[in-house]
Amino acid sequence: MNPPVALTVAGTDSGGAAGTAADLATFAALGVHGACVITAVTAQDTTGVSDIHAVPVATVEAQLHAVFDDLPVAAVKTGMLGSADAVELVARVCAGRPLVVDPVLVATSGALLGGEDVRRAYLDHLLPVATVVTPNLDEARALLDHDGSPEELAVALAGRAAGAARRRRVETSGCAVIVTGGDPAATGECTDWFAEPGEPPVPISHPAIPTANDHGTGCTYSSALAAHLAHGATVHDAAERAAAYVTRQLAISRTWTLGRGRGPIAHTQEKK
Repeated sequence: MNPPVALTVAGTDSGGAAGTAADLATFAALGVHGACVITAVTAQDTTGVSDIHAVPVATVEAQLHAVFDDLPVAAVKTGMLGSADAVELVARVCAGRPLVVDPVLVATSGALLGGEDVRRAYLDHLLPVATVVTPNLDEARALLDHDGSPEELAVALAGRAAGAARRRRVETSGCAVIVTGGDPAATGECTDWFAEPGEPPVPISHPAIPTANDHGTGCTYSSALAAHLAHGATVHDAAERAAAYVTRQLAISRTWTLGRGRGPIAHTQEKK
């Protein structure tokens, strides 16, 4: 029997911790065949991003059609898209498919990976056709351009996406939002906030793993979520399973000493 197919549309990470490297490794670990569309090539390591080369939008489009014309893609996950034109392209070509949007606007190091035009393109074009969007707290605040608690931002972003879908007359049941991370200091747990349009936010709690080896965590979470969607899980169940997977991988990498900065989350499996 064939495995389900998931597609990542994202940039590279030369250090192997994030981007398409993280996505493809996660797909494979969770029993999914991974395809990839490269949007940008980065010079990147555990200390930061030193250079970004955007792939021409026409080449991004050619890659998308190469995959969709040949493989039965069950879920799509987006990471760093880099330009407003690329965001609009992905929204147009991937609409109608299970779509996980990781709105990569700020790197772990703090490097900006998208400007105001990219932010607007996410809100106006990509979120209205998404199945679920998975910002961390900083990304949620950047998308909405205001502060707030994780649960408040999850509700506001879900409502914003639903409103944009209505204005664009997009046929959708609405974009779910998961604001990831939370503050583990008080409880020893991380709490992600899951919101759907018109519904109260729901907490998804999981153990906090104290470690600086967390480079690529957001990519790994969103690609794990996409993998579980490809297997047929509901969005909420996929979110819970993705959080559990990331927790396990952080527990593996917590003692590693790879790199000079924030080390990579593990994309290996624990030895039995």
